[in-house]
Amino acid sequence: MDLETRKAEARKAGFARRKQAFDTQLPGAAGFLSTVLAGHRGVALSAYMPIRTEIDPMPAMEEAAAHGPVGVPVIEGAGLPLKFARWEPGCAMTSGPFGAQVPANLEFFEPEIVVVPLVAFSRAGGRLGYGGGFYDRTLELLRSKRPTLAFGFAFAAQEAPDLPLEPTDQPLDLIITEQGIIEP
Repeated sequence: MDLETRKAEARKAGFARRKQAFDTQLPGAAGFLSTVLAGHRGVALSAYMPIRTEIDPMPAMEEAAAHGPVGVPVIEGAGLPLKFARWEPGCAMTSGPFGAQVPANLEFFEPEIVVVPLVAFSRAGGRLGYGGGFYDRTLELLRSKRPTLAFGFAFAAQEAPDLPLEPTDQPLDLIITEQGIIEP
């Protein structure tokens, strides 16, 4: 079986596990994310506006915004790295590509911490996203300029024992779930 077929199967399984976890989640799913981000107060970070069945980082983003800049990703086009627009609780939002909300006023900055949504992850720091390569390109670019941390945020059920990865796949520095923190 070729790599793309293996990735497609791993994505399908990851989406199924994520949906089940989303449908049965308890309140407080972002608690461990809040704890981790509290240890990085004031550091420029980006998370994301959740879509579909993604775990919701918003409570942790709101807490972090009281201490430093918080942003969300903006897709400018296929094949391009993401840009990050400053976000604040209650700021005006508009619909961006793929249904994700982006700030109406796009004030761009470069984060030092990127909280990454996941379809699946491995304990070794491997990640599987939607397949567009946006986060891989973006993390490679940011990491070429300065140390940049990638924190995967997912439901614990999204863990997979082995993921089909490529050399261009950027690793996660930390994986945070509703159940705890995993250091690869």
